[in-house]
Amino acid sequence: MTTYLRGTLCMLVAVAVFALMDTGMKLLAARYPATQVAALRGLASWPFVLVWALLAGGPGQLVRVRWSLHLLRGVLAVAMLALFAYALKRLPLAEAYALFFVAPLLVTALAVPLLGERVSWQSWSAIGVGLVGTLVILRPTGQGLVSLSGLAMLGAALAYAISAISVRLLGKTDTTQAMVFWMLTLLALVATLLAWPDWRSVESEDAWLLAGVGLSGAIGQYAVTEAFRSSPAAVVAPLEYTALIWALLIDWTLWRTFPDMATLAGAGIIVASGLYLIARGTR
Repeated sequence: MTTYLRGTLCMLVAVAVFALMDTGMKLLAARYPATQVAALRGLASWPFVLVWALLAGGPGQLVRVRWSLHLLRGVLAVAMLALFAYALKRLPLAEAYALFFVAPLLVTALAVPLLGERVSWQSWSAIGVGLVGTLVILRPTGQGLVSLSGLAMLGAALAYAISAISVRLLGKTDTTQAMVFWMLTLLALVATLLAWPDWRSVESEDAWLLAGVGLSGAIGQYAVTEAFRSSPAAVVAPLEYTALIWALLIDWTLWRTFPDMATLAGAGIIVASGLYLIARGTR
């Protein structure tokens, strides 16, 4: 019970601060290439994570790690954030999140063969209901899924799901500090190398955005790592659905966009399915 509660709270915090980070990334993506936005996200968070890792466990924990899985997570982080930034530049925040909501389903599906976790048909049904709620919000015609932006968001969701599974595997041997530190370090290095040929000078007025992205990204990365480390993937992954609430709130605050009744109904379905999965997973 205590472990599941810790994982649940960590995921809720992660979703909230990642929503703030994504807002900053969306604003940056309008002025910089997608790979540069991914690099800036890693570079901005890196100092915060380095100080935390050194204070929490010292440098020794950062070298005694499973390098192969860390390298995999670094590559996945670059792919996920570059694709995510590309999609955010062209999609509204709420629609981007709705497409990204396939990630919990992918995490749950991958947890069965890779982690040996058991997922009941009731839990599968609840996740399916949550995805139906997403469709209610989008009222899709099918065009969004076949566009480059839609495909990019689905690719980001797949990269996220595989990375989430790797956290569960790394959690058996490596510390949370090592996982977060090397993910951000590799993200910053690889994304910077990829973005360098088309790198644009960062404007001074964007400094506050970078600071916000860095701090929220560091907090969110720690929280999501702890969530998947503490609880089964099938329990914490569906909490990604709460990102929709934050997206709607941010849309209203920044752009005065208020959701219609269909959007509110879909959001209610998604939240209800997530709450059901939490209660069932805890039992």
